[in-house]
Amino acid sequence: MNGLKASFFLAWKYLSFNKLRTTILVACVTLVGALPLSLNLLLSASERELMARAETTPLVVGAKGSDLDLAINSLYFSTVPPEPITMAEVNQIQSSSLAIAIPLQTQFQARNFPIIGTSLDYFDLRQLSVADGRNFSILGEAVLGADVAAALNLKSGDTLVSSPESVFDFGGVYPLKMNVVGVLEKSYTADDNAVFVDIKTTRVIQGLGHGHQNLEQSEETNVVLGQSDNVVTANAGLTQHNQIDANNLDSFHFHGSMETFPLTAVIAVPKDEKSAAILRGRYEVSEASSQIIQPASVIEKLLLEVFKVRNILNLVFGLVTVATVIALILVFNLSLRLRQREMETNFKLGCCRTMIIRLIAAEVATILVISFGCSLVITASTGVFKDRITQTMIS
Repeated sequence: MNGLKASFFLAWKYLSFNKLRTTILVACVTLVGALPLSLNLLLSASERELMARAETTPLVVGAKGSDLDLAINSLYFSTVPPEPITMAEVNQIQSSSLAIAIPLQTQFQARNFPIIGTSLDYFDLRQLSVADGRNFSILGEAVLGADVAAALNLKSGDTLVSSPESVFDFGGVYPLKMNVVGVLEKSYTADDNAVFVDIKTTRVIQGLGHGHQNLEQSEETNVVLGQSDNVVTANAGLTQHNQIDANNLDSFHFHGSMETFPLTAVIAVPKDEKSAAILRGRYEVSEASSQIIQPASVIEKLLLEVFKVRNILNLVFGLVTVATVIALILVFNLSLRLRQREMETNFKLGCCRTMIIRLIAAEVATILVISFGCSLVITASTGVFKDRITQTMIS
């Protein structure tokens, strides 16, 4: 027993003296042990997060095409919006009395953050609550996700200007200065990185609606081309309002039929499973240009591909482990050659060959124990913060 203690004591002294070599060895072994475990924890947490958001989104209606693109855009607003559908889909779902229809318009941005045109039902679906201010109630008001407010240093009472779709916007659509009326509590989802407005506000951003001075009361006669009974015709010099407030709210109006206005998608929340089945059946037998998907099924298919990637990663980590073990053996073998004179001195002092083997074994065991402890700390830390890490990465 005393010989064992002495072996570990001498091994510790040797490792302490060669700090750089010991640190490199411990780091290599620690990473080989911690990376596969931590990665599997993060992948499992990511899968749960992906499925959780998909499962709380019963059905999504959108243009026919890639169901994955439609699901990802509707859930995370992170892909190029699919081909648009129209407001007629919302009215059709609502009139069927089978589900609540929540419109989504994700086409526009404000300072690289997506502007989500929707209804107040969306906040109920996602269980989002306002931390500062209130929810939007009229045209031109915006509610910010927690990360948007933090990144742009905005709060209730400030303003945020929408970004033009193109630098060369010859259509005459002005960026809209939106009034920030609230900031959402942090939810660790994609909603933290979004700007929420009423669906009609996105119509103004798109140029389908606008507000301007009353031409009948205008003193600027040069903007009026002609006037008949109830019609006043203006030229391009007419200035449109780029911010909506109490003074000009009544002047905002929309051109065209609301049913033809574009949408990215519609979230349908059925009353029950039977209603969901009936609604899905209507779209599946219809020859319309829209489709209905179950985000949970789409994301589940995506995760099957992730499982394949995980298996490949595990194989890679296995090969890396084997390579690391071989490298460690090579390092210790070279170390023994470099320590040949040290070993000869030990022999001369009376140490037997068994003692030399015990010293080397003690060094290896010490490195493995330290590395195992570091791996446990890293893995445990990953386990504690895995939900926050994956929520931040996904959002």
